[in-house]
Amino acid sequence: MGGGGIGTIVLVLLFLFISSRGGGGLGIDPGTGQFQQAPGASATDLDKAPADDPAKFIDFVAGDVDATWQKIFADSGKTYEPATVVLYDDGVQSACGNTPSTVGPFYCPRDRKVYLDIRFMEQLQERLNAKGDFAQAYIVAHEFGHHVQNLLGVMEDVSREQQESPDSANELSVRVELQADCLAGIWAHSAYAKGDLLQTGDLEEGLNAAAAVGDDRIQKQAGQGVNPESFTHGTSEQRMKWFRAGFDNGDPTACDTFKGDV
Repeated sequence: MGGGGIGTIVLVLLFLFISSRGGGGLGIDPGTGQFQQAPGASATDLDKAPADDPAKFIDFVAGDVDATWQKIFADSGKTYEPATVVLYDDGVQSACGNTPSTVGPFYCPRDRKVYLDIRFMEQLQERLNAKGDFAQAYIVAHEFGHHVQNLLGVMEDVSREQQESPDSANELSVRVELQADCLAGIWAHSAYAKGDLLQTGDLEEGLNAAAAVGDDRIQKQAGQGVNPESFTHGTSEQRMKWFRAGFDNGDPTACDTFKGDV
């Protein structure tokens, strides 16, 4: 590790969020499958959100996540640009290319859109044993974490560093993903602070979802040997650790995954 690029990442985070503490709902356009920015969502109990309708549940969660980051940026004197959410189920074309449904949820920094695979969201429990509505909420918040990274220039800096140091590409990818987990935890902290958004057990569902998408667990489930050198997202333990760090601190400056061991 090391290098000017990574140092810049840390400085940008500290500059933007120093002394900061910390829903704009999204309405779906049936014609495009995209959510457009709409007035703020009320702080309804997360368990009362329409989880039986994945699109409406994602709408609710994404709106609250967007509103949370808008406030955090505003508290730091910065302007937050809301993300657009695109739902898909049989692959999708984005500015990052043609993506098959096997990829699952992802964020494209080129068009600043969050792409969520509806089938993946519906099958979280079956495919990954990630039980509960908050497992879906964690996935949404994680992808919005990438949007925050993109707005801060983190993704651009990491991409440049990966090109300059190909041997560190996977390690840098892991640190990016773990930071997005931590930023997802920042939202969870905000949701908990509202008092009526999270209920007992929701945090555990989020931690379980983070563990479910760990590289080591996925490789084991696929019947493969665990190969740390191939990791691009982090282990189950690491993903839980950084999601929890964001939740416990509620401060984005706690999400410095580019310093020391992760």
